[in-house]
Amino acid sequence: MKQKINIRLSLIALVAILITTIGITFVYYSMFQRQVRDDLKQNARLLVETDVFQKAYTEGKENADSLEHLSSGNLRITWIDEDGTVLFDNDTDITGLSNHIDRPEIQEAFETGEGDSIRRSDTMNMNTFYYALLLENGTVLRVSTQARTITNVLITALPVIIGIVVVTLIGCVLIGHLLTRQLMKPLELMAENLDDVGTPAYKELEPFADKIRSQHENILAAAKSRQDFTANVSHELKTPITAISGYAELIENNMVDEENQVHVAQQIRHNADRLLSIVNDTIQLSELDHFEIKRSFETVDLFAVAKECVNDLKPQADKKQIIIKCSGTSAGINADRALIREMIDNLLQNAIRYNKEKGKVEVEVSIKNSHPELTVEDTGIGIPADQLDRVFERFYRVDKSRSRETGGTGLGLAIVKHIVELHSGEIKITSTIGEGTRVLVRF
Repeated sequence: MKQKINIRLSLIALVAILITTIGITFVYYSMFQRQVRDDLKQNARLLVETDVFQKAYTEGKENADSLEHLSSGNLRITWIDEDGTVLFDNDTDITGLSNHIDRPEIQEAFETGEGDSIRRSDTMNMNTFYYALLLENGTVLRVSTQARTITNVLITALPVIIGIVVVTLIGCVLIGHLLTRQLMKPLELMAENLDDVGTPAYKELEPFADKIRSQHENILAAAKSRQDFTANVSHELKTPITAISGYAELIENNMVDEENQVHVAQQIRHNADRLLSIVNDTIQLSELDHFEIKRSFETVDLFAVAKECVNDLKPQADKKQIIIKCSGTSAGINADRALIREMIDNLLQNAIRYNKEKGKVEVEVSIKNSHPELTVEDTGIGIPADQLDRVFERFYRVDKSRSRETGGTGLGLAIVKHIVELHSGEIKITSTIGEGTRVLVRF
């Protein structure tokens, strides 16, 4: 990043120098051209005021010997007759000069009284400036001088320009190095102290710092969550595996008599079912964590799905003499039917599993303020108020001994919460110890 900043600063400086040099050259060369024209005009008028051309005209314009004394440094003076014939030229023998009637400055002088033009000499890389003035006697006085072209000026100034560019680039590299070091220092400090980003040195970096702080906290939270999940999965899987291994060892060593064989087989099957349940719930929870997986969303009748779940779990409730019923009205939601069924099934199984004998489980579907709602209420053991916020954590159990007796994996409510979030809903739990629990899901 530092190198990129230095390179870009140098490029900006280089472009600025070139543009400034070219721009200034054009501006000053334009001013120079105007000055040359003004000087030519001034010299022409001074020559006219001397009356030498009027005297030569009176004496006879075919005899311009009286003008031979005219000399003005690098100023060329040409006197031209009405028909374009050159009467006098202080720089060249007029016998070798062609008729000047077609010269633009001469034509303009005959038409308007004065004229000027610039002609370029490619061989000498010079510009010749001409100014022509119409005299009272009908002849034209033309003065001219040569000056370097703008290309010539730029070429002449090229060594100076190159020197300035080199010095400027060196300065830009040094300044850029200092600036980038000062600019990057707060960022480097932030990178080194992600645990405590603090207040950034620049106000513009505050949103960036907040984002970095938030992402860092989320990463740490996610890492801790994965560690806890791994530890919990290992612990939960270890219990049924240890039980299965222990019972298998008893059978292997012929330590189980005929009377206990059925009991041992039941325990092996019970722990195997528990192991399979944990694995299945873990796989499903992992799939729900991946929100990018495409789901089959459709219009689902929440009441119809709730009735199906109640009918399927009624035999399980009857074993514990628990009354389970469903009431309400049809409520259509845009959802994945299989996931909604899984959500309701988990809520009902918890309501039955942690209920009292001869208890009740009531399921109600309603629409309130245009939002479909599902309520599952039981008369079970209840949840302490200080643990309500943790019931959605993976493998968290309010009563671990009771959970293992009833076969709970501790993942049911975590799955429920993921399904609700996947459908942009919200879930709330209220509970009273010894009286029961009420779960409300709003879509």
